[in-house]
Amino acid sequence: MPKHPSSPAAAAASKHAKDPISDAPGHEPPGKSWWQRRRRWHKIIVHLFLFLIVLVALNSGLSRLTDYWDVGSASWFSHFQGSRTTWQLQRGAAIMDHPNQFGDQYSSVRYLAQGWSPADSLWFYNTTQGSDLLPYDFFMALEKPGTGKLLRSDDNLYFYGYLPQTRTRSNPDALPVGFVKDTYSGKEYLGFTCAACHTGQVNYQGVAMRIDGGPAGSDMDSFLQDMEKAMRALETDAAARAQFVKRVLDRGNYSSADAVEKDLKNFSGRLSMYVLVNRSATRYGYYRLDAFGRIYNRVLEHILTQDQLKAAIQDMVKDGDLTQAKLDAIMNYNHGDNVLTGKQRDHLVFRLAQMLTLKEQVTLGKKIFNSANAPVSYPFLWDVPQHDYMQWNGIVQNAGLGPLGRNAGEVIGVFATLDWSQQPGISLASVISGQGFKGPHIDFKSSVNVHNLSRLEHHLESLESPQWPQDILPRIDVERSRRGERLFTEHCAGCHENIDRSDPARRIVASMTKLEVLGTDPQMAVNAAEYQGMSGFLRNQYTTSGGGPVLINEKAPVAALLTKATLSVVATPSANKSFIRRGLDWADDLITSFLSNDIKPSIKQGNYNPDTTATPYASLRAYKARSLNGIWATAPYLHNGSVPSLYELLLPKAPQEQKGAKSPKKLTLPDAEYRPDKFMVGSREFDPKNVGLKSSGYDGFLFNTALPGNSNAGHEYGTVRRTLPDGRVLEPLTPEQRWDLVEYLKTL
Repeated sequence: MPKHPSSPAAAAASKHAKDPISDAPGHEPPGKSWWQRRRRWHKIIVHLFLFLIVLVALNSGLSRLTDYWDVGSASWFSHFQGSRTTWQLQRGAAIMDHPNQFGDQYSSVRYLAQGWSPADSLWFYNTTQGSDLLPYDFFMALEKPGTGKLLRSDDNLYFYGYLPQTRTRSNPDALPVGFVKDTYSGKEYLGFTCAACHTGQVNYQGVAMRIDGGPAGSDMDSFLQDMEKAMRALETDAAARAQFVKRVLDRGNYSSADAVEKDLKNFSGRLSMYVLVNRSATRYGYYRLDAFGRIYNRVLEHILTQDQLKAAIQDMVKDGDLTQAKLDAIMNYNHGDNVLTGKQRDHLVFRLAQMLTLKEQVTLGKKIFNSANAPVSYPFLWDVPQHDYMQWNGIVQNAGLGPLGRNAGEVIGVFATLDWSQQPGISLASVISGQGFKGPHIDFKSSVNVHNLSRLEHHLESLESPQWPQDILPRIDVERSRRGERLFTEHCAGCHENIDRSDPARRIVASMTKLEVLGTDPQMAVNAAEYQGMSGFLRNQYTTSGGGPVLINEKAPVAALLTKATLSVVATPSANKSFIRRGLDWADDLITSFLSNDIKPSIKQGNYNPDTTATPYASLRAYKARSLNGIWATAPYLHNGSVPSLYELLLPKAPQEQKGAKSPKKLTLPDAEYRPDKFMVGSREFDPKNVGLKSSGYDGFLFNTALPGNSNAGHEYGTVRRTLPDGRVLEPLTPEQRWDLVEYLKTL
């Protein structure tokens, strides 16, 4: 007898019976949610995607949470290890209570209120970005030739302008500000952090004011040259070399003297090539560096293919600068690849150094590289994440991946290990960087720590400009400052926007002025726009410019090559981490850069020549004005550091001597004031009246404004009669008005 449909057994049978309509492919039972209708593999993919997002978020949060655990304990450690007061030692700043070569000394260090805690400062000083100058043990053991004194001693490094630190848990070897131990591929190196170029200090009557994010007073060029000489001296002094090898072996990281000797030759060759390539007819001195010129040259060195190198050397043979026999001997090293790996490149550099005379090396260098002859002041870092365009000439847009690319380029310039090589097939990084879906591809493996660069950029968001410390420096004349404020509004505010230094929503819009109007030294801007180089393995790839996409030809603007190379480095996961950590950090960096960067793409503002399809880098021939908050602590002035004080910046350039006259005369007036054509640089002693650094009365680095790249002309606002666009006429400032304006600038 058949079961009744309403019985429990019938209901169960009905539940398991197949419905030919509802089970048909593509048909889902009515009344179910979207999620219930998904197939199993859909759900697995969604769950995996969500799981990855959670992992990236957790990794990102833990990275930020643990940033300060070690440095927080470092400040505590310093407090209980030293005998001085807490405010002196809480950030590890050492005291220099005996005069240096310029007569500078200080018995206490003060930190100004800039929005950073002691842990914030220490983390900035000691966080590696992937810079690998030379093996760490070499730096710890290297002596200054003929002195028996370690190159790394506080007195010696302070001679070059580097700020000494005491021993802390995050800096156990008491390295100066901006020096750090980096680990790459299992080896330890001495490298630079951001703080090496972007931590300032001014001294006043025995008190040192440390300026986080301020321009460094260092002479990096002389430091590197002297380090190269110290390493080269070991080649000819067998006794000194044996002692050096013993000191390195005693540190326990090298297994044999042969290994030390091999690395000594390798890194001596690297440093010698770097110094030779970047030698400039105009010395930089303190407070300056041609960072862009050096970054450009490191990129050109590492994208160069063996074929292009051979072509350059063949040109020397044709020109009679080299014999065919030397060409054959140099190129005899056959590794089978046109794209050189890092080790192959080191071998080739060593070979070139051994086989070519100094004159031949210089000739070859001119065919491959560009002169690093445009030193500029180290820019100050407060408000950097709030800018729309960065660098003195606005070369870098701060939107999207711009900050990561900018910082990656900076690390390339300060000795990142670049293990770029050709690999079969494709990779996700090569596709993202625009190499396409066909192999082989260029692997941009390097020591650049992109994850730390991302965190460092985020760290700067809380940094504020320093305010004039009236408990240390002379008090501000309020009435004079009020008069100066009116003058600032009239003469300066059109380009230099006045902002609230602590406003989280502040934005700094670069006001660009073309060279023809501004009149300041053009060298840096012209180099950035016009320098060309052999494209190497970047040839036939595409990159961006202000005028649109650019196809990289055999010879291309170095600005285009740098943009392409830095994007490729950023797109490449770090090889220095475990597989899982590498992927999580890489995803975190890219996602954070796009989603958390409040700066979006925008056009440049100001009076400049815009980029076009015909001249895609025309806008680089300009300099930008930025907000002047904290300007009192950033001397010397102008982009190339050619004016020692704010008061002198408000003076005109001295007229030049008459040309062609039998008895040349200077066209200066007896009682007129002019910017100095020569002044001393190196001292940190502050001049609170003129607002600058001590520029005479001691034997320092002589800054000569007559040398190429050193001009102190231009930016003569307030020094000459001007007619504004609205028809108003501004007369030159009187001496009293200049002092009024300087007094107001102290308050920003």
